Amino acid sequence: MIEEVKLQEKVAELLDIFFSKRKESLQNLKLIQTLSRKNPYLYRASGVADASEIVEEILRAHVSSSDETLFGNVFFEPLAEWSAKHANPDATVMTSDGEGVDVTMQIPGEGVVRPIAVKSGVNVFNAASKKKQGENFASLNKRLSKLALRFDPVVGYCYGRKKQTERSKATFREVAGQEFWAMLTGDNQYYIKIATCMLDTPVDRRPEFQQAFDEAKNRFVLEFLKEFSNDNGSINWDKLIAFNSAAEKPKLTSVAKKKAVPTLR
Repeated sequence: MIEEVKLQEKVAELLDIFFSKRKESLQNLKLIQTLSRKNPYLYRASGVADASEIVEEILRAHVSSSDETLFGNVFFEPLAEWSAKHANPDATVMTSDGEGVDVTMQIPGEGVVRPIAVKSGVNVFNAASKKKQGENFASLNKRLSKLALRFDPVVGYCYGRKKQTERSKATFREVAGQEFWAMLTGDNQYYIKIATCMLDTPVDRRPEFQQAFDEAKNRFVLEFLKEFSNDNGSINWDKLIAFNSAAEKPKLTSVAKKKAVPTLR
């Protein structure tokens, strides 16, 4: 059983990394690149007339899509490996070098090697990616066959519920939410403890992130108005749509012109 104080320390460490990466993601986001992937017709059809409304939608969509991936990479995955190691001190738990596999466990006495692909939620697979995951496990099984251990590949979902596919129809087990964390740690309440051990860290770090969000919004609004507004302050839809969809992209004033290098006489 993992001591709660140790889990608190690890959760705080990973949350610090998560918030730092969130802030960095906003600071590195470029309006022009993001606008090129958006649907300007939808903004026009929605009756949007405020540049800040477009900018805020862009930023919130970015945060929503990037947070899920970011949280999985810098919080869930390292926490799963750390939890498996600390809950099973006699086991061999390591970061896997197999493609599509995050953690490999080998527990003495079980005669089993258990490669685990850690996923955030249960809706990550389509038919093609699920087939690819099975192929990744099969490739690792081939490499580990010399160990003469039973191969028990698992896709572990850090939240949600997943009905186990019949083994005859699947090449790996799928375990989600409470069952996944219990499999790693032997603690049936571990999935609850993860959130409890966050304590006040999310609340304490939120103002810092909000400041970064507001700064990005202000920066984007200024740039948007500079590039895509008329003299009276209205949105220049012709230019915005041309920038997004014209065969030849119009030049923007925010793109720095290369300075001519003076020749020496």
